[in-house]
Amino acid sequence: MTQLIRYEAARNALQVASTVDEAKDIRDKAEAMAAYARQARDTELIQWATEIKVRSERRAGQLLAEMPKNSGKLRNSSPSHDGRATTPTLASLGITYNDSSRWQKLAAIDEEKFEAAVAAAKEAAGEVTTAAMLRAAAGKPHVANNSGENEWYTPPEIIEIARAVMGGIDTDPATSEIANQTVKAGRIYTIDDDGRNREWAGNVWMNPPYAQPLVGDFAEAATAKYAAGEYRQACILVNNATETKWFCRMLEEAAAICFPKSRIKFIGPEGEKGAPLQGQAIIYFGERRNAFIREFSKIGFVLVRP
Repeated sequence: MTQLIRYEAARNALQVASTVDEAKDIRDKAEAMAAYARQARDTELIQWATEIKVRSERRAGQLLAEMPKNSGKLRNSSPSHDGRATTPTLASLGITYNDSSRWQKLAAIDEEKFEAAVAAAKEAAGEVTTAAMLRAAAGKPHVANNSGENEWYTPPEIIEIARAVMGGIDTDPATSEIANQTVKAGRIYTIDDDGRNREWAGNVWMNPPYAQPLVGDFAEAATAKYAAGEYRQACILVNNATETKWFCRMLEEAAAICFPKSRIKFIGPEGEKGAPLQGQAIIYFGERRNAFIREFSKIGFVLVRP
């Protein structure tokens, strides 16, 4: 309750902030609070403190954009020769040129798009960062909230390892006809079928779309369906987004997990190899844990549930 009160107070203070100094003061306090929260491992405090920090930067950017300019630069903060005050410099405000540029870019983001990006960052990463907001504004994916092209195929060697572990692949709930030429699952669901709500059976291979909310939805479907006994076992390839709710939820049911020693280079529609933004993980549901250890230890480090 105390944190909620502080959060609401900070939001209200930002709404009435009329100078860059006021917005920056709130920003600096929120940054200090976020640092404290990380030391205390207070995830709720981290979330609201980082959100307030970015909102403060956005407000400061709005105010900076409204300030008079002189040849594209802020003018001297000291009184002019006739005694009239002039626009303060960035230096006098304690703001770097880079900060000013970034904050004004935040201010230029459409309100609806900004709020959507804040919500997505909190859900995916548990905190809000300036970089994540600027990536969202530019249409670039965050490693934990990928919003880019979904049509990327798993390298055949990874699929063959999964096949060796499970003894075959019966179902691929998030695939395409092209991808299934390699996976060779007996039952597949494409984007037109929406495999999240269809029946999975036998041995499941899945490399879900990494865009939100799809990756979270497919991860939850995999976990819930396995817990309900709908299918026998699965190898699921996802980003190693260990801080996300959907990843942690999968680990609650998983028997083992492999962290590859290098990033997996997915294959694009034209055969090009991608450059992944982060590492990956292969999560295993099932009873053939020893087979998973044996096969996936060839490409990475395997951790198992005691």
